[in-house]
Amino acid sequence: MIDIILASAVQFTRFEELGLSATALDLGFFQLKWYSLAYLAGILIGYWYLTKLIKEPGAPLARRHADDMIFYATLGIILGGRLGYVFFYKPEILATPLKILQVWNGGMSLHGGVLGVVLAIWYISKKEKLSFLRICDYIACVIPFGLLFGRLANFVNGELWGRVTDVPWAIIFPMGGEVPRHPSQLYEAGLEGLLYFVITSLLFWKTEARYHPGKLVGTGLLVYGLSRFTVEFFRQPDQGLENLSWGLTMGQTLTVPMLILGVYLVFTAKGRRVRVEPAAGDKSIA
Repeated sequence: MIDIILASAVQFTRFEELGLSATALDLGFFQLKWYSLAYLAGILIGYWYLTKLIKEPGAPLARRHADDMIFYATLGIILGGRLGYVFFYKPEILATPLKILQVWNGGMSLHGGVLGVVLAIWYISKKEKLSFLRICDYIACVIPFGLLFGRLANFVNGELWGRVTDVPWAIIFPMGGEVPRHPSQLYEAGLEGLLYFVITSLLFWKTEARYHPGKLVGTGLLVYGLSRFTVEFFRQPDQGLENLSWGLTMGQTLTVPMLILGVYLVFTAKGRRVRVEPAAGDKSIA
């Protein structure tokens, strides 16, 4: 099959033809990567959107809490994402500990970043005596920005490409060999970014989901989990992690606990419905 595809590879788009570069700005002595800008954009736009959400009646945190959250969440994303990558995907890096700090060489895990953000929320909620689960609901609504920009940056970098395919929109990536592959980064951007945002936004703005602790974060876990689990069938797994002994890739395996937790949070959220006093805005809350 691969030989047949390879023989007809001339009909597929080559990544180089797209004119994309991993470097957004090159001053010689300084280079700014799109991947760095993606992280920055995700954090800043996510923070801006969070300030809009907490202006609505019954918000579980105030602006000063959001200001603290952006700092600790950023640490959680960077540290959790890097450590998650090392432990889940590249444990051999532990043999040379200094390489763990070399985040500029690439290698971040979304699952690890999520754990880092959860720890940040737990710290803020304990410190300020706030509702951990309700803060998670609000943070879940801003996560799609980081996912969207991050996956687009993966595409621009020509990394994390998909499996070999012969679909008309397949792309031949320089680091993926002379075979056409699924642009799975774009699949993830659409599902984990855009679809996730649309669903959580509709729930937040058009329903009373934010007054059912756990419903929004549970929905986010389900949307991301199902999206990632599905895309793994099209995405090329890391070498050695294609099919683990239980038949799943590492990405799918790490997604299973998220799906289980998501189902639990969504189906038990109504029972956690609480009276929420108007902490923001001028509307009364029943």
